[in-house]
Amino acid sequence: MICLPFKLYNTLGRKLESFSPIDPPTVRIYTCGPTVYDYGHIGNFRTFISQDILRRYLEYKGFKVTQVMNITDVDDKTIKGSVSARESLGDYTKKYTEAFFDDLKTLNIEKAEYYPKATEHINEMVALIKRLVERGFAYESGGSYYYDVSKFKEYGYLSGIKYIQQKDRKARVKEDEYKDEASDFALWKAYDQDDGGVFWDTELGRGRPGWHIECSAMSCKYLGESFDIHAGGVDLIFPHHENEIAQSEGANEKKFVNYWFHSEHLLIDGQKMSKSLGNILTVRDFLKKGYSGLTIRYLLLSAQYRTQLNFSESGLRQAQASVERINDFNRRLKTLKEYGEFNKEISLSCSEVLRKFEEAMDKDLNVAEGLAAVFDFIKEINRSIEMSGVSRENIDDTINTLNKINKVLGVLEIDDDKISEEIRGLIELREVARRNHDWKTTDAIREDLLLKGIILEDTPEGVKWKRKK
Repeated sequence: MICLPFKLYNTLGRKLESFSPIDPPTVRIYTCGPTVYDYGHIGNFRTFISQDILRRYLEYKGFKVTQVMNITDVDDKTIKGSVSARESLGDYTKKYTEAFFDDLKTLNIEKAEYYPKATEHINEMVALIKRLVERGFAYESGGSYYYDVSKFKEYGYLSGIKYIQQKDRKARVKEDEYKDEASDFALWKAYDQDDGGVFWDTELGRGRPGWHIECSAMSCKYLGESFDIHAGGVDLIFPHHENEIAQSEGANEKKFVNYWFHSEHLLIDGQKMSKSLGNILTVRDFLKKGYSGLTIRYLLLSAQYRTQLNFSESGLRQAQASVERINDFNRRLKTLKEYGEFNKEISLSCSEVLRKFEEAMDKDLNVAEGLAAVFDFIKEINRSIEMSGVSRENIDDTINTLNKINKVLGVLEIDDDKISEEIRGLIELREVARRNHDWKTTDAIREDLLLKGIILEDTPEGVKWKRKK
């Protein structure tokens, strides 16, 4: 059952709009993926996690999502990197592609249905460029093909950066460029010796695709000529997404995308990431410092996607505490034994937190407000348990409520309850020693388990355990 309303901010029009897909209950999404010339930095993954929250919440609402995330494995950066490393383009990009998928798993980002690589869709790009030439939107010059921006009258309606016709079409064009006007952009680049042997022999001649045409061709193949949502970072609005619209609508004569979803920049200690500042940091950098993937994920999702997020060590420590609080609560619920009758307050709290969480998320994915409701819920449930007791029905209802919210947030340690028989046996042996007041054995087993990464907590409800971070 799909519950509406759900409002998203649409960059196209700069306003909140009630979301309605073209072919409900299916939602078709294209998300601009990584350019695999290096390890993805933490700013990239802020965008990818924002897209993951969007996907997860659409599924929470009852939609069936078909998501495409492209892999840009041929462009100026990948070619320059492979030449510098003296590796083939395929070998060079393969290691960074694999690293990207490792990082997705570390951050608990749901898999898209398709991850098309640019190098595997050259034929689709060539066909699209030919159609643009036939319709008068593109031209050949010096063996390369360019999009004539002056022919697309709606150019700039996403970004607000309008095309201004030059009296002299060649004005501001560099001497070493073949295009007719400075605003025109490359669809197909004629082969150059500096490209390190990267080329395809096609009907357009020997060369390689421009960056923008890759996304237009792949989105059309997997999602159709018109689809629901196109997502990326705000840095892609212009020129990349603007050019995608010009290419796709110029070729297909229909609206390309209904909703444009853009994530804001991430700051590192209050500053933009840049090579000159030496603050371009990766997921792996923070894993080496001992932070978990779920901690990194939590910090990256904790601010609403259209607000700038400041990523800092102090923020990570706060995120770590928040993740531990949620998971400690989850572990308590799993080991809790009923002691008392059905508690109506707990049942009402479960209903209320879902109402508040959905209300927040329906307002353009306001995760911060949703998280506030979750922590209020944890506080209320713990207080109710201490004061009034809890029934088996209450426990199950609370666990199910938390799991439902976690389908969106993805921050619970879902494998946390899986421990080896050896560990379980030691915990049981320690319990026997406690009952017999054998404190020497009790303490020895606690120390042994700590060395194995297991922390024990003795509570009025019995012994509880968690993994050492």
